Amino acid sequence: MMADEKKVTRLLKTARGQLDGILKMVEENRYCIDISQQIMATEAILNRVNKEILTAHLKHCVQEAKTDEERAQKVDELADTLGRILK
Repeated sequence: MMADEKKVTRLLKTARGQLDGILKMVEENRYCIDISQQIMATEAILNRVNKEILTAHLKHCVQEAKTDEERAQKVDELADTLGRILK
């Protein structure tokens, strides 16, 4: 992985903390909208992490592919991943 490991780790730990908070909210039978808002906030963090990782993939793995065939394969992988994200 070529993404900024410290940034990715920090964001993932924040998301993990939010998930723990959401679980506690569910266990405490908190208001549905409040829980939903926290879920959306966690999804936003995970999306930021994914963007960081995919951007690094594009800048390093795809750009530094040694052959045209390898580069095409990396581009296809990225396109498939984006297709799953945007479905």
